[in-house]
Amino acid sequence: MNSTQAVGRISLVALVAMTLAVVPAHAAVEVNDKSDILLQVFVPCAAGGAGELVDLAGPLHTLVSFTINGSNVSGYFHFQPQAVIGLGETTGKKYKATGVTQESFKTAFVNLQANDTFVNNFRIIGQRSGNNYLVHETLHLNFNANGSLTVVHDNFSATCQ
Repeated sequence: MNSTQAVGRISLVALVAMTLAVVPAHAAVEVNDKSDILLQVFVPCAAGGAGELVDLAGPLHTLVSFTINGSNVSGYFHFQPQAVIGLGETTGKKYKATGVTQESFKTAFVNLQANDTFVNNFRIIGQRSGNNYLVHETLHLNFNANGSLTVVHDNFSATCQ
């Protein structure tokens, strides 16, 4: 590293340190909203196994919160359909969207050590058995202080019932 790079790095570190020293602790719900969505999902087990597109509409609850303090930032995201309903394009049958998607993370400003956990339970529920589409995923990531990814756990499933 030459002297110009060293001065630049020291200046960057000093700027981050000063910023963190004057930034007060902050914890707040940033978004708590209910907005209408339009969503199209292919349900592979619908229409007697031929599959069909399902057009869904209705309110989605969204919650976003962040906490910032002198050395960390953490956050939480939550998405949940509420009374989201739809119709199959081929059969005209009714469906409901249910489930919840959540994600939480934490990152250290000092060394950028971080973790992230994502959990998705996404369900398109038909009128009878055999055309319910269930998607589940749990994803967890850890990064060490060097920025290297040290843990990856991804458990994904998509089934019809």
